[in-house]
Amino acid sequence: MSILRNRSSIALAALLALAATACNRIAPAAESAVLVPPPAVDEPAAGSGAETAVLAGGCFWGVQGVFQHVKGVKSAISGYTGGSAGDAHYEDVGSGTTGHAESVQVAFDPKVVSYGEILRIYFSVAHDPTEKNRQGPDVGTQYRSAIFPRDAAQQKVAQEYIAQLNAANVFARPIATTIEPGKTFYRAEDYHQDFLVHNPTYGYIVYNDLPKVENLKRLFADRYASEPVLTPSSVAVSVR
Repeated sequence: MSILRNRSSIALAALLALAATACNRIAPAAESAVLVPPPAVDEPAAGSGAETAVLAGGCFWGVQGVFQHVKGVKSAISGYTGGSAGDAHYEDVGSGTTGHAESVQVAFDPKVVSYGEILRIYFSVAHDPTEKNRQGPDVGTQYRSAIFPRDAAQQKVAQEYIAQLNAANVFARPIATTIEPGKTFYRAEDYHQDFLVHNPTYGYIVYNDLPKVENLKRLFADRYASEPVLTPSSVAVSVR
């Protein structure tokens, strides 16, 4: 085990123990990807600066890992959305009683990748949107599929897109993704940030999350960035 940054031995042990128990179940088989059609309704590829999307799709390690490899993404930060600030901590959220979902805040350049294209990747390779209150081996409302729109425009795109995909019967089951506006994103603890990047041989990552990144590369070759965008000021935690 190794950690980049000096800390006391007690603090190191605590961080590693928490990292090792988070999202630590291994699925019997990796998820298959479904390449969904592009959204019929999307935001225009215009404006200056970055736009932000907040998405939940199971354990945030894999969702963050996918979007760190998308061209036009400036940052992808793991966190908690849907509950209050006071219990936006891993130990509390893991109980499934706080209202939060493990989520990822994606900052992107809309001139390079649109909000609708972010959602297309989310539905295609980042998770299975037909699973309710779970994702693969992880069960509970904290692992639900959810979109947290930042404004009315994002909410409209998300609603129209889900309706479009359901009408086309893209998936064998109806989409379970909820749309939850007006929720605040809280950044997760540092030891969760860039977890896939720093732990490519960790069992959960190998079986559940690396296939998602490979599916991104395969299905969205023009959107794939080989070098991941890392989270500013995060602590690199390796678990072996």
